[in-house]
Amino acid sequence: MPLDRILPIALLLGSNIFMTFAWYGHLKYKSAPLALAIFASWGIAFFEYCLMVPANRMGSSVYSAPQLKGMQEVITLLVFAGFSTWYLDQPLKWNHWAGFALIVVAAWLIFLD
Repeated sequence: MPLDRILPIALLLGSNIFMTFAWYGHLKYKSAPLALAIFASWGIAFFEYCLMVPANRMGSSVYSAPQLKGMQEVITLLVFAGFSTWYLDQPLKWNHWAGFALIVVAAWLIFLD
């Protein structure tokens, strides 16, 4: 697969790792003040945007916007599944996996011509 197709996917993966920590990482520290959680999340989200914006900008030369969004959703689910299991110690159940599978099917449909 050519670099112009792989690089956006790699950047989306990296951005989703930051995004997941920004959105859900504070759940491990519920005793921390909410304002601190908001500012910490906002700071982490900056790095998400530093990867997401270039991923979409570069990716738009080889993928359509709906395809980029579909990829982003699948990557988000995969990153979140690992994060939930290993960081939050909340493994996914069969119904979570089934719901995620339906989203993967939806993303696959976006790539059909």
